Amino acid sequence: MEWNDLLHILLIVCPLVFLGGIVDAVAGGGGLITLPAYLLAGLDPHAASATNKCGNVWGTLLSAYRFWRRGEIRMPSAAWGAAGALVGAWAGAQLNLILPDRFLYYIMLVIVPVMAVFLLLKRDFGTEDRSGQFSPLRLSLLSLGIGLAIGCYDGFFGPGAGTFLMLAYTSLCKFDLLTASGNTKAANAASNAASLVTFALAGEVVWAVGIPAALCGLAGGYVGSGLALRGGAKVIRPMFFVVLTILTVRLIYDLLV
Repeated sequence: MEWNDLLHILLIVCPLVFLGGIVDAVAGGGGLITLPAYLLAGLDPHAASATNKCGNVWGTLLSAYRFWRRGEIRMPSAAWGAAGALVGAWAGAQLNLILPDRFLYYIMLVIVPVMAVFLLLKRDFGTEDRSGQFSPLRLSLLSLGIGLAIGCYDGFFGPGAGTFLMLAYTSLCKFDLLTASGNTKAANAASNAASLVTFALAGEVVWAVGIPAALCGLAGGYVGSGLALRGGAKVIRPMFFVVLTILTVRLIYDLLV
């Protein structure tokens, strides 16, 4: 890749990856910004998906660490969720390499509006932790299932995975939004890492773009996790609606073009 071409790509990708890192650390869904950035810069879809994981994984790991330091990650459910996400993301990334992803758009166009309506109607969603009604075993099994299912989606398609993880942790495990956000970071870091390794072994990662993007993702993840930890549900909940709206528009656009 020529230096001028690389500079042009980085000028498009790096600012958007930084912004995506902030959004992802707060409410998930940073891939809605970062994946289109790589496509806009001219990378083919498989290379864009692969390099996107390189740019995102480090910021997600940093966010997970900050949540863990603050005690906002619930163990061992987070560990089971991360384990499930590792396996699910590997399977999803394998599918990404061999299958078209168009049918997922139709599924998502049904799921996303339902999520938005649910959040609008349930005003107390994620405001308090009700996970104590479940046994540790049940929480672990729920987390494993969440990690497997959404990790597979993340490896195959990606955008919105963090948002779906947070919604699953709050609705199924009954965590409050801040705890769900912490557990989401652990699972999402695992799914990003598994996807990155799978794509790297297939030779799809453009490292000259992915490494600078990763530094921007780290900076965005640091800023975003700080906002989430300070603001809690007051910051996370509004961002949910922004992410879900962007995801719906993105899905409709991709289906029409």
